Amino acid sequence: MSGVLPLVPGARPGAPGAPEAALRRLELTVTRRLDGLLQGQHLGLVPGHGSEPAESREYVPGEDDVRRMDWAVTARTTVPHVRDLVADRELETTLVVDASASMDFGTALMEKRDLAAGAAAAVGFLTLRGGNRLGAVVAHERGVRRLPAAQGREPLLRLLRLLVTAPRSEADRRGPAPGGADLAAALGTALAQARRRGLVVVVSDFLDGDPVDGDVPWERPLRLLAARHDVLAVEVADPREHELPDVGLLAVVDPETGARRDVWTGSRRLRERYAAAAAERRDALAAVLRRSGARHLALRTDRDWVRDVARHVLAERRTRALGARR
Repeated sequence: MSGVLPLVPGARPGAPGAPEAALRRLELTVTRRLDGLLQGQHLGLVPGHGSEPAESREYVPGEDDVRRMDWAVTARTTVPHVRDLVADRELETTLVVDASASMDFGTALMEKRDLAAGAAAAVGFLTLRGGNRLGAVVAHERGVRRLPAAQGREPLLRLLRLLVTAPRSEADRRGPAPGGADLAAALGTALAQARRRGLVVVVSDFLDGDPVDGDVPWERPLRLLAARHDVLAVEVADPREHELPDVGLLAVVDPETGARRDVWTGSRRLRERYAAAAAERRDALAAVLRRSGARHLALRTDRDWVRDVARHVLAERRTRALGARR
């Protein structure tokens, strides 16, 4: 069963029952293929921290946080000790979803907005258990919409319904969009909303700014989020953003501004320069995310996104297990 089609084939977005059918299929895809991965693990997507004190152990320089130093045991044994923490029983997850005009693009199996909905569904369905809470912040061209954290499936379904039924950008129909979505503002809203330490998942194409030139307006709020929470940055991309096909004259439209340009893709030099610039930007973006303290998960519209999410979950488990043995 492929996990690359969150929308129902043949269903028009405005058709009666189409959004609900899409949500049911999306939930079925996630629960069938991903649900078993997190059995027995409370925080499976990102290793989390707790707040309840547990046993003390010897301090390991370079690995342990000195703020967790157990001074009483250290004074009694004359050997530095730290106190481990028990993971919180209730996890609060905040989803920050980019719904800007650039997400209304896709040349492979789906559009990036569909892939973002799939990523949000995977995170939501896998973390909503045991009394966990889910909140969301959606950045679109009309501003930032906030969904307070709550328990149960309804908050997640409300978010997914919002993403599936969201209208396409106004830049596609009537010229430039009114202001455009602001990812930095959405991250700032999430920072104010998520007061309790938890998991923050940012789903975006991260096209706001140029990481190569260091112009990244959302880097500072992302870094502030990572200092307080465990942050997972889910990058959604389309293959045409990485390389151009040889299709002759190609009309390219910026969905954020409505600007149009005709590009002759028959030039091999042009295609090579485009691919090189795209690779440089990807490397710079990965460096910015790493510098901000966020984990990075890259998803593409021409790949099985369910499999990529599963690989990330399993890699995080192996990393956590290795750290525990050490």
